[in-house]
Amino acid sequence: MEFTKIYEKSRHSLEGATVYLAEKDGRDVLVCEGRPYFGGEAGVNVFEINHDVMNYMRQLFPFTAPVPVLNKDRSVGVGDRLGIAAPGHIRVFEKYDAMPVFAQQSIRELNLTNRTYEDVLDAASLYVFRENFTYGFGADGDHLKKPEDIEYALSLGFTMITLDLSDHIHADASGAYSQNVDEIYLGKSFDVEGNEIAFTKEELDRVKGIYGDALDFAVKMYDQFLKDGKYQAEFEISIDETGTPTKPAEHYFVASELHRRGVKFMTIAPRFIGEFQKGIDYIGDVNEFDAEMKVHAAIARAFGHKVSVHSGSDKFSVFPSVGRNTNQKYHVKTAGTNWLEAMRIVAKCDPGLYREIHAYALTAFEEATKYYHVTTDLNKVPALDTLSDLELPALFENDDARQLIHITYGLILSLKDENGNSVFRDRLYAFWRAHEEEYAEALCKHIGRHLKELGCPER
Repeated sequence: MEFTKIYEKSRHSLEGATVYLAEKDGRDVLVCEGRPYFGGEAGVNVFEINHDVMNYMRQLFPFTAPVPVLNKDRSVGVGDRLGIAAPGHIRVFEKYDAMPVFAQQSIRELNLTNRTYEDVLDAASLYVFRENFTYGFGADGDHLKKPEDIEYALSLGFTMITLDLSDHIHADASGAYSQNVDEIYLGKSFDVEGNEIAFTKEELDRVKGIYGDALDFAVKMYDQFLKDGKYQAEFEISIDETGTPTKPAEHYFVASELHRRGVKFMTIAPRFIGEFQKGIDYIGDVNEFDAEMKVHAAIARAFGHKVSVHSGSDKFSVFPSVGRNTNQKYHVKTAGTNWLEAMRIVAKCDPGLYREIHAYALTAFEEATKYYHVTTDLNKVPALDTLSDLELPALFENDDARQLIHITYGLILSLKDENGNSVFRDRLYAFWRAHEEEYAEALCKHIGRHLKELGCPER
């Protein structure tokens, strides 16, 4: 049997057989030599890779199945919207001592990329097997709001649920709370590593009005899916998708009430001061962020959870504060920056294709802003006809150009012509397959910088 390429790191032995991955006819296939574990007869059998095959793979080779990761000091989510970023991500986590979440997607991202949670999990497991990455990885049902979506992810073996409470947070404090907690908090002062947390009657009523409904929903979801051991997964509590920052006292109240009501959670993602916009560095006063992060980190230590930093892509200016103030115990999420690095390679190696995509992105930008909050100024994006091909990659050093490409990813990938054929998707995937090594190296460098700035130790 002739293969274009055999992935030597993927050779693994079973009793009476050798299993590995190879490239055949421009795609990866699974090869089983000897005992026919995956079907067929004894000898050499080649299999298309699908969800059933990958489920069996996870049984035969447990290191390809996701595991809990939030219980480790350092965990980093590196959502892979394209299903091709894991080779680069693996190189990062072979070097840095943090637990990766290779399978991390929200329902919104699945809809925008026309993928499923099966696709997301299988892509991560496949590359972990191919590269023989045995340190472990997590799978995160990210920013889930509905019970049916939570059950979908958990039923596939996802090891982490990020419970997005934004639909139940009332910024105007108009919500109700099922619990009478005045005597627990009023007239008392809580010392958290020298930081005093106290509530006036007015402040406590406001906090209950903002977060009461969200807390009730969190308890309901925990009781429904995790309390009785039906599923084994870790809970992250997301209160970051709001218009105003989470005050330390609010963080304290949410953590305290979840503990009091028996919810086991590993992380809380507050909404920090400043702007955590997609694909660019932190916008705000770094010193103010540092001062508040100290208090958030102290509250997390007091209750035994980790602070989680969402929209963590490229937030290099505040990463040292995160690593230092949490004593190297954190969860950080990245996602869209992997897509930007993929598109940077397109700009460098196929400028004609990039110009087509960039021009379309300009027309699709307004539609994309329905899904993402950005402050992009398109007037600051250089016009394509003023740039030579060699100057195109420099667009990815321009924050406004980065956000233009960042938030239009779903529209770019899903665009079809009048005959229902893909306009960009098929060409892009063929390009990325031909430039897989270049993309992996770019990601290793870029995501590696995230870990370095966080102060993550090397293995």
